This record gives sequence, structure tokens and C-alpha cells, in this order.
Amino acid sequence: MKALVYTGPQSMAYRDVAAPDPKTGEVLIRVDSVGICGSDMHAFLGHDDRRPAPLILGHEAAGVIVGGSRDGARVTINPLVTCGTCSACLSKRENLCPTRQIISMPPREGAFADYVGMPESNLVTVPDGFSLAKAALAEPLAVSWHAVRLGVEALHPSDDRRAIVLGGGAIGLAAALALKAMGVNDVLIVEPNETRRAYLEKTCGLPAAKAAEGQYPLVVDAVGYAATRATASAIATPGGVIVHIGLGEDTGGLDIRRMTLQEITFIGTYTYTAQDFRDTAQAMFDGRLGALDWVETRPLSEGASAFADIKAGRVAAPKTILKPEA
Repeated sequence: MKALVYTGPQSMAYRDVAAPDPKTGEVLIRVDSVGICGSDMHAFLGHDDRRPAPLILGHEAAGVIVGGSRDGARVTINPLVTCGTCSACLSKRENLCPTRQIISMPPREGAFADYVGMPESNLVTVPDGFSLAKAALAEPLAVSWHAVRLGVEALHPSDDRRAIVLGGGAIGLAAALALKAMGVNDVLIVEPNETRRAYLEKTCGLPAAKAAEGQYPLVVDAVGYAATRATASAIATPGGVIVHIGLGEDTGGLDIRRMTLQEITFIGTYTYTAQDFRDTAQAMFDGRLGALDWVETRPLSEGASAFADIKAGRVAAPKTILKPEA
């Protein structure tokens, strides 16, 4: 099969590789659509030691089951593979499983390929007529759905339901959409890139600003750099909540003194529970997360140029979807 392989910092190769051999309990999926995630970009730039070259990246995928009793079923993929038996899994917090794996990170190859193997329990059926390219958005949407759910649950009942999202990429946009789906209608996205900011306002119908001003009870950091953490800890209201999703930089930025004296809650979030993923998919299918028309689609064979364009800031759409040509 063909795959887009990360071969080293800022280097991708579209080439022939061996097709996956699904293990017991797994099925083979012909990939229809797969998104480029920020973590894929970190790996591409050589900033993620968890993803050493050579490796097939990509974990935001949807496709069609090949073979077996569900041959031909259209599915979106929860890429987080967990043991199912530990205390975290048994308490329905699968994202905290100590032996969790995710495709696009060893030992599991990713979905920038014609085919990928996945446990059948990780698949959510996509209704007929619903675009598989849109279904591939379930993963990034679930990341934000999980984060926003935790943030909204942590708000004090007396707090206004107002939120600000730092970062207008796919995760930031998804966070804004999830907030609105959960009843937080006063949401502002901060996005310094003028082209993307205009896209968010004109295509997505969401208010966007170049910089953060004022204070907000709920702050979502969808970037995760020292600068955005500094902003988050400065603009959270006393008693407010910061939800941190981004993984841009490991350290720095937080004003711990202010957070302590003002009792600001900080929540680190990672991926999603299996129920969050299913809830997100259903919200998509029900139309509660909008038209989901904020994507740009390219052939998988042109994936290397897509990564280069994203790095150079030449892509306005929050999400780029690659489509295998098999």
C-alpha cells in the first residue's frame, strides 16, 4: 500500500510500505480521510521524541471496514487504544490508562496510509449520507469536547458562562463549537494570524480577535506555549478556570502566585474518554457542532507539500484533510 512516511525533521516521503496485519479483535480499515493534527506538525518539525522517524503519522481518520462481518461499514476511528482492565479503564477514564497507545506513535503506525488496523471497539459507525471527510473531524472535536466538558463542570455556579479560546486552529475552533453546544454562547477566539482570523469570522461565523483583552471565567489554551499560558493566567477571573490542551512548549508562562491568591483552577487535559468520543460523534451527526465546513482537502500523495504550507502559514482553513487515492 501507499503511505506518507515521516522520515526525519521536515521530511515526508510518499512511498510503498507493507499493509497492516490486524491482530485478534482488530479490523482492517480502508482510509478515506485523515486530518493533519498539531502533534503531527510537532513530529514533522522534529520536536516530538515520542514519534521517531521513520513513522507513519496521522490519527484523525475515517474510512470503510474491509473484510469480516462488518465489511463495507463506514466508521470514524477513536485512535486511543487502551487495556480495558486497569482502574482508569474500569472507571471510564480510558485516557488515563497507563498502557494507552495511540496510532501514529510506536508501536502503532498511523493513518496517513491506504489502510490502518484498529480494534473494532474503537470504531463508531458513520450514518449513510454523512461525509467521511467530516467524520474524520471526530478526533480533534473529541479532544476539545472532553476539555470543555471538564472546564464547564469546574466553573462555579455563580460564574457567568463566558469563555475565551486562545488559538484558532482546529482544536481552538472545536473548543468554541463545543462550548456553544454546551450552552456557553459568549465565546471569543484569539488568533494572531490575520488570514485565519478572517476565516474564522467569515466561514465559521465566530468572533475572533488578534489579542486577548478583559477577563473571563473560563479560558481555554489550545496552543500551549509559555506566552499563551502567561496570557491565560492573567485573564482568568478570580475563581475562574483555565483548561490547557495545547502542547506547544513543556514549561513556563504560568503566574502561579496570581493563580494561588485568586484560586484559579488549572486543568490539564489529554485526549478524551471513550464516552466523550461517542458523544462528540453523535453531536456531529446531529448537527450540534455546526456545518463542519472549515476544512481543506488534498490528496495524500501531496501530503509533504501540505505540511510545508501549514508550517509557512499559507493555509487559512483550521484543518487540512488528506485523502488516499486507493
